[in-house]
Amino acid sequence: MTKDKRTLKLIVYTLLIFYALLTLMPFLWSVLTSFKSTAEIARGESIFPEIWSFEGYKTIFNSQFPTWIKNSLFVALVTTIFNLIFNTMAGYALARIPFKGRKLVFNLMLMLIMIPSQVTMIPLYIVISDLGLVNSHWSIIFTTMINIAYIFMMRQFFMNFPRDIEEAATMDGLTKMGTFFKIVLPNAKGAIATQAVFVFMGIWNEFMKPLLFLSSPDKYMLTQGLNALSKQFMNATAWDVIMAGALISIIPIFIIYIILNKYFITENDQTTGVK
Repeated sequence: MTKDKRTLKLIVYTLLIFYALLTLMPFLWSVLTSFKSTAEIARGESIFPEIWSFEGYKTIFNSQFPTWIKNSLFVALVTTIFNLIFNTMAGYALARIPFKGRKLVFNLMLMLIMIPSQVTMIPLYIVISDLGLVNSHWSIIFTTMINIAYIFMMRQFFMNFPRDIEEAATMDGLTKMGTFFKIVLPNAKGAIATQAVFVFMGIWNEFMKPLLFLSSPDKYMLTQGLNALSKQFMNATAWDVIMAGALISIIPIFIIYIILNKYFITENDQTTGVK
């Protein structure tokens, strides 16, 4: 390696390390702030706590925070399951099953992606109200159980999926449904895991729909509850409580990512089934 290349490599790595530290600073501030007292945060004299305090975490767990976590887990898990079923099957149908108007349906779906979600908020509320689901968790589930973006993602995956595998399964006597469930899905773990992580994270962090559909504090999802909590403590500058809640709220996302992360590496090769 020449001297110029070594110098360039050093500059690039220095910039990347600097950028990594820069992006980690807000997270580090959140962690350290959650262990400060309210008075110490108000003074703002030091980044590190003078005395490590757990009052923020105690306050969080003495509130309705555990209920909000349960609500968010229920909605996020059920919605993720529905999305995995419907998005994957729709993507496979658009990629592999010929039917009249398939191209038109796909183009219409792509057009719908370009419509901002804010435009459909009022029509969605009217539909949910007519169904009698306002202030119910099912209002969130029914309005997020299908995602066109992930249908498109799964379609692209199945478009590149080796046809040899499906043809071999058909020759062995499997039906189209049997091929899908017994052959295709086991070889699509990488794409399904990717979809699961992003769908779960999207629902877990959803704010607008819970704010629109849910009004009872015991029905709040986590983002809505944290917002209410921040307003409750806003005048007291209780950032320790807010940061403690925010940090606890990211734990389920980390757990889901850790569980499914292995599939990103070991299962993303679509040719693994070809021998």
